[in-house]
Amino acid sequence: MSHLAPVLDNPDIWRADALAQPAGRALPTGHAALDAQLPGGGWPVGALVEILQAHSAQNEWRLLLPALASCGAGPVVLVGAPHMPFGPGLSAQGLAPERLLWVRAAAPAARMWACEQSLRCAQVEVVLGWLPQARADQLRRLQMAASEHGKLLFVMRPARAQSESSPAVLRLLASLQPDGDGVQLEILKRKGPPAAHALQLPARAARLTALLACGEAGLRLPGGVFRSAFGQSPQGDPAPVVSTPRASAHVTPIAAEAATLADPDNASGGASTFTLIPRAGDALDRVAAVA
Repeated sequence: MSHLAPVLDNPDIWRADALAQPAGRALPTGHAALDAQLPGGGWPVGALVEILQAHSAQNEWRLLLPALASCGAGPVVLVGAPHMPFGPGLSAQGLAPERLLWVRAAAPAARMWACEQSLRCAQVEVVLGWLPQARADQLRRLQMAASEHGKLLFVMRPARAQSESSPAVLRLLASLQPDGDGVQLEILKRKGPPAAHALQLPARAARLTALLACGEAGLRLPGGVFRSAFGQSPQGDPAPVVSTPRASAHVTPIAAEAATLADPDNASGGASTFTLIPRAGDALDRVAAVA
């Protein structure tokens, strides 16, 4: 085997018993346990990542938020998201809500078209698509577009699709922990050896966990007022309430008005709408800063 050593040491040679190096760069997921299990130590940029789960909008935000908050400053396009994201909650996790662009499209063909066009847009940083009815050939087309334009691409599909073939570079099965509210993650496909066990990711961000821990023991509010978890001061007297200005939500415009994305398969002239997500007001921003 000694004569094979120079060949095996070549970084372009992948051995199936080790994690491969990604073709492009990788973006840290924000979850150390997950990074340790992924080629390149993060989400592959310029490749399709498929997230399977029994119920949509249950785990993907907790899984993806750290990376979305750190990936840049360009738009994050949501195609077919089942619910409008809660702007103040995203802001508290570091993702500016004004970066979000929500494409509402019901027809499967319209969603696929919107995903592909978004991947081709130079300003877009990330595309998230909820595509429960996507076929393997359609996903392959998205994979090629993500690779060509160097975009982060996440596709959410139902758990029953795990038995179907997929061109995704990385496939994950996400579910709630049986005995907790964290995320249980199974790596179904990666360029490397099979994962030995499922990963258990915490339900809350580290900053929020620390804040809740402070709340259980007692929280010192701005101005030196100490407030316990039960609204009592250490001496047992009701703690004074600190008044804050009422929050005012507003929309930070990316364009003068919401843009429309024509649906090529809709003969009636319907359109899929880009919706801007409201940004938290000043008071909510201060709460996020404390968290």
